Amino acid sequence: MRRSTVPAFVLACLSLTGCTSNSGPDALVAGLPSKEVTNSVTPSAPVPQASVGQSDQRVALNTKQHQEVLAWGGPMPAGSPAFAAVDKQMSTQQRPEPIIAPPVVPQARVNLPQNRPVQLAMAGSVAMSAGSSARSRVFRPAFSDAKPINFGRVQPKHFEVHGVDVSRWQANIDWERLRTRGANFAFIKATDGGDHLDPMFRTNWERAKAAGVRRGAYHFFYWCRPASHQADWFIRNVPRDPDALPPVIDVEYNGESSCKMRLSRAQVLEKMQVFMDRLERHYGKRPIIYTAPDFYKDHLSGELRDYPFWLRAVAQHPSRVYPDRKWLFWQYSGSGLSHGVEGKIDLNVFNGREEDWHRWIGRGGNG
Repeated sequence: MRRSTVPAFVLACLSLTGCTSNSGPDALVAGLPSKEVTNSVTPSAPVPQASVGQSDQRVALNTKQHQEVLAWGGPMPAGSPAFAAVDKQMSTQQRPEPIIAPPVVPQARVNLPQNRPVQLAMAGSVAMSAGSSARSRVFRPAFSDAKPINFGRVQPKHFEVHGVDVSRWQANIDWERLRTRGANFAFIKATDGGDHLDPMFRTNWERAKAAGVRRGAYHFFYWCRPASHQADWFIRNVPRDPDALPPVIDVEYNGESSCKMRLSRAQVLEKMQVFMDRLERHYGKRPIIYTAPDFYKDHLSGELRDYPFWLRAVAQHPSRVYPDRKWLFWQYSGSGLSHGVEGKIDLNVFNGREEDWHRWIGRGGNG
């Protein structure tokens, strides 16, 4: 996400009056303990809740705390040169056909490619109607990559469920076409700090769902802003949709930000916990943690074992970059190419087979 989040935030500040996320520390001083207390943060005023329609009001979400056994909680312009590599590749291949997922029944434990998430072993029967079955089709990946990497024995192509993550920099996405190229899920940039909303979020949020893409929203965390304020801002802007993937907290270094604070590991974990607890209570789903190698090494190695992780590893397999971490999603490229979107796009895989994917989303993204 690093490539897209930094310029998006800078341009938004130039265009929006009153953007303050990069205005410097907010009552925080390096070296002093944070005043935020885990599990005790409440908003100073009622937080307006975004809506996805009247049907959303009738859905009862499970907001109970997870038990300890939970381990993870427009159209493309014709003739675009960005797709030359894809066009050449696909001219010699058969266009991928969608795969209709059969109803899942309890079965023996399956062997996953590597680092299998613990919660996938807890298989349950998922009843799917004809309509939901059509929306749950999994398309095989037909992406290309401007900078392909040989990851060794376990390649992204060995995984059955692929997806993307996007922000304003992918502009007007043809979601229907992108889905048929292999975008079975999408993480969509929603917010960062306590006052910035990605201008394409609402459009992407609605169109992705209409195209049958399983989507979730992510928040780029700003270290010079109270975590409770950032959680409130995310909740104001991201609908509580039972069909959505769990919310994501994106934690990484941002060398171009005016926030130059370097918090201790304990302070980082405290702020993250405040934010994640707030979101879990609101959405009823344990948040996913996205991070990059340098930040992970400094702050997250060995921590937060009860949360699902989405790991950036674009040069080596995650097992080499994060040897102590089980993971749920792997971002393997920031230079992907696909019909349905102009320019480059981030590519990801889900750590499991197709049937594991259907079990996981059938439980709403919970364990």
